[in-house]
Amino acid sequence: MPKSKLYLFKKTEVQLANLLKALSHPARIAILSTLSKRTECVCGEVVNVIPLAQATVSQHLKALKSAGLISGEFEGPKSSYCLNWKNIEELSSMLEDLVTTLKNNQQRCC
Repeated sequence: MPKSKLYLFKKTEVQLANLLKALSHPARIAILSTLSKRTECVCGEVVNVIPLAQATVSQHLKALKSAGLISGEFEGPKSSYCLNWKNIEELSSMLEDLVTTLKNNQQRCC
């Protein structure tokens, strides 16, 4: 089995890649948008907005939580989620830094 070579990259590059991977599905973008409109959301409410099965929505919520983009409280069958603004601001800053770097280093090769 091949070994990961993530250690070859900057910590911020790995962090940004992980956050972007968590955003790499339209359902996850829709979930974040839905959560942004509420102070707290029960998983069932998210399922009513996202046109996917409850189990699928739960998997997407798990990926967003694992990436640190949302936080949640678990109370039996009711799970409440909200945006993790600290990490969303960090994502925004990292994206801004990347775009600035790309613009500053752009070459007109094509």
